[in-house]
Amino acid sequence: MELDPRRTTGASVKFSRPAQGRPRRRALIALAASATALIGAAMLSGFHAELHDIDPAGSDRASELTTTERIGIRTWTVATGITVEPDITYGTREDGTRLDLDVCSPASDPAPGETRVGIVSIHGGSWARGDKSNDDWRHVCQWLASEGFVAFSVNYRLVPTVHFPAAIDDVGLAVEWVRAHAEDYGIDAARIGAFGGSAGGNLAALLGTRGEGPLDSGSRVAAVAELSGPIDLTDAAMQASGAGELVERIALNYLGCDRLADCPQAADASATTFIDPSDPPVFIGHSEGEFIPLGQSTLFSEALSDAGVANTMQVIPGVGHSIGILDDAMRTKVADFFRATLAPPVVTDAAPAVDATPTTAAPLAAG
Repeated sequence: MELDPRRTTGASVKFSRPAQGRPRRRALIALAASATALIGAAMLSGFHAELHDIDPAGSDRASELTTTERIGIRTWTVATGITVEPDITYGTREDGTRLDLDVCSPASDPAPGETRVGIVSIHGGSWARGDKSNDDWRHVCQWLASEGFVAFSVNYRLVPTVHFPAAIDDVGLAVEWVRAHAEDYGIDAARIGAFGGSAGGNLAALLGTRGEGPLDSGSRVAAVAELSGPIDLTDAAMQASGAGELVERIALNYLGCDRLADCPQAADASATTFIDPSDPPVFIGHSEGEFIPLGQSTLFSEALSDAGVANTMQVIPGVGHSIGILDDAMRTKVADFFRATLAPPVVTDAAPAVDATPTTAAPLAAG
């Protein structure tokens, strides 16, 4: 299955099940040599500010980032008629922490008998900050609804209050809640996808690969689109992909470890660990010179291909990160990907029944 090449900018798009046996880590060693310079350039963008420069007190929910650049999702004009239901509780943890989500629904009602696609949207923020209700991720939720999907924008527990695996446990619970309430929102419980950026991309990817069994049950999703995700947090992959000190520090903060080399949970927090042929199709978006090294996405795409999992990787120029690369062209690609992979099954009309009752030929007339 190919996405329309006329809508492609930057590197070419693939959406296929490539031949088996490709080296998983090819090109990553070469990337490592230039990664330090790339990260230095990426830090010039407001999408890559240090943790303490973004939501320092964790209370400013006005936007995802401190930058005032009008790029990515900020180039989208809010559509009229989108319904937003905020702060719906999808779970409560043992310590009393309430987990909430927002629901963004299309302006028009579905046709009689028609069900819609549900998309679980997962904000970024280094697993330590961010909120479903900030302007940028609220716009992601509304944009998905404008494409005809019902979007569920989720909050999850953050560092330093918790560490891995709290965040993935929370978003998995959110998928289960969405599936259990599919009828309430007019969606098909078998057609639920996940979208995330940066740390949210890591979590969306984990939703796609961590489970086993049918894609229409439990916390499994039937399609994943992730942008700029730090996918493999193991020491070997971080070194091979050229992840710098800042990326490693963020990962250690999330995992609750002092050194990646002595951090067994790093593998459990990496989507590549769990890839198998049962996994859903994946869309990967990344910029060439951004904060999270391109090698992370290359590794992910090649590992998916090695397992025969359909995936498409879109690489664009520049240093944009996460929903900072979600401009009109990328939005079209992501929406088309979800439409193609989460389309309702084609039901063909049954052939007319054949009367199998034996018949007796009429006798020939004499003469």
